[in-house]
Amino acid sequence: MWTSLVCVVLVTSPGGASLPLVVNTWPFKEAAAAAWEALQSGGSVLDAVERGCRRCELDQCDGSVGFGGSPDETGETSLDALIINGDTMEVGAVADLRRVKNAIGVARAVMERTHHTLLVGESASAFAEDMGFPAEDLTTNKSKGLYTRWLQAGCQPNYRQNVVPDPATSCGPYRPGPGRTPHRRPPPTDLRAHDTIGVIAISGKGQVAAGTSTNGANHKIPGRVGDSPIAGAGAYADSSAGAAAATGDGDIMMRFLPSFLAVELMRGGAEPSAACTAAVARTKRHYPEFFGAVICANTTGHYGAACNKLPGFPKFSYMVVSAETRGPSLHTVDCF
Repeated sequence: MWTSLVCVVLVTSPGGASLPLVVNTWPFKEAAAAAWEALQSGGSVLDAVERGCRRCELDQCDGSVGFGGSPDETGETSLDALIINGDTMEVGAVADLRRVKNAIGVARAVMERTHHTLLVGESASAFAEDMGFPAEDLTTNKSKGLYTRWLQAGCQPNYRQNVVPDPATSCGPYRPGPGRTPHRRPPPTDLRAHDTIGVIAISGKGQVAAGTSTNGANHKIPGRVGDSPIAGAGAYADSSAGAAAATGDGDIMMRFLPSFLAVELMRGGAEPSAACTAAVARTKRHYPEFFGAVICANTTGHYGAACNKLPGFPKFSYMVVSAETRGPSLHTVDCF
């Protein structure tokens, strides 16, 4: 999926100042190229964010974005997305979206065609269909296979706890168990089971937007919503400071609003790399084994990223496009 004619340059240092600018999570080159093309063709930063996220939805980036991935406990794929305008602080988001493939488009419709911020579940799907988005099956042979193998493995891993029968050995149905046994949830077996496309776009005039799109966590409990569609958690943007986006274990990361924290730190003068590091460190202090990363960019065109180091996850990769890079450029950062 990541093969492309676009020239990719591997670098390890945080970026210097150059606007306009596109930054996105993971080595999703096609998403970066789509967002950049939107800016270069006269589109707004919102257009750039939408097109970058949409590219990943269509490409099913890593299986973690768009249709046909991350089936829930019933085998159904649902989508979450968010878009935020850093000029006006308008936000549109959808969560647990079903039957509609263009989650980021629906999120933008929520922002531009309602006075609301977040729509969820069946009502979000009905809204999308009313707005002209086609209803389509989000299931594919791949997602069916993932679901079948999960059932055959005794529904492992899953996200239940303190229930009977034992969720470590049984598929349920479940009911509340006697008492509560505190425990630390181990890192996910598949570190890419929580991926998100997060896109930051900054225009030559310093206008800022950010957005996310994901199909959530593999084998999640139906109705689960992670950090991606939550403003300040999955992404945040303010044209007076910059923008940030997060990826990883959304159930943990959303508790600490890492994107909001990073933007506020940049507002106070922190460089993007330092702001990202502080946001990750805040979560790490409470959950040292969480899986996640944050990307940051400020209105002067500087950018950076940070990630939490785990076995099998020593580095984090992200994409950058600016006039200086002459195409999508792959950057890496050592996790700490």
